[in-house]
Amino acid sequence: MIQSVTEKEVETYNERGYVVPGIQLSADRIQELDAAVQRLIAKNPDVRPERLVSVHIDRMNDEGVRGDATFFELATDPIIVDAVEAVMGPDVVLWGCQVFCKPPSDGMEVPMHQDGHYWPIDPLESCTAWIALDDCTVENGCLRLVPGSHKARRSFQHGVSKREGLVLNQYVDDPTVDLSMAEDVELRAGQFSLHDIHMIHGSNANRSGKRRAGVAIRYMPGTSLMNRESSLTGSSSGYMVNWRTRPLWLLRGENRAGNDLEVGHQ
Repeated sequence: MIQSVTEKEVETYNERGYVVPGIQLSADRIQELDAAVQRLIAKNPDVRPERLVSVHIDRMNDEGVRGDATFFELATDPIIVDAVEAVMGPDVVLWGCQVFCKPPSDGMEVPMHQDGHYWPIDPLESCTAWIALDDCTVENGCLRLVPGSHKARRSFQHGVSKREGLVLNQYVDDPTVDLSMAEDVELRAGQFSLHDIHMIHGSNANRSGKRRAGVAIRYMPGTSLMNRESSLTGSSSGYMVNWRTRPLWLLRGENRAGNDLEVGHQ
């Protein structure tokens, strides 16, 4: 079984801004994660299943979601962390983990956006591991990416939408961006993708009869600092995030930017 990201896959990530490694999680692991998703939804009946933020915190977190330890185990799994280290570098800080579970028939749309508009990280560097818990296809609203959109290392112009049925309310509204170049990233359950923080991405609504569940795990290099005093704390993105008390974990290497690794831990 393939256990590591190849040099060719690292080159693909650098060139295109994302890659689907040849590594994947076992069927037994996916079954465990599926059970965790069901527990999560049952414990958070008032939260849309596409907005289950900081689920790796095994308690009621400061963003209004009661998490599950299974997701922390996933976020610290060497299979995932090794892959992130291969594309991002040796200093790896875990800072986020969100379940995006689109129910059959009424799964919400994620408009095309860049994550950097929502995250107070400086310098703006981060890698997201997106793990498929179901077979994610065009039919049920798989991840969509604009390859190469990370290369400029800049934030493109965004607008704010008041449309209902959106997970996030900001969307790319920049005349220099050709969204018709977006690619669908279909994944089998157990596969995962890695994408750069500057990548333009989103996903369509799920109008099929099949659930589409995935876990997005967020890592930043130890050379970046999370701004805990950011004005982005609050619900301006469409749901509550709290940067002031968001816990961080140094998983590999050094905390070179001096992030506070004590805040938010119990």
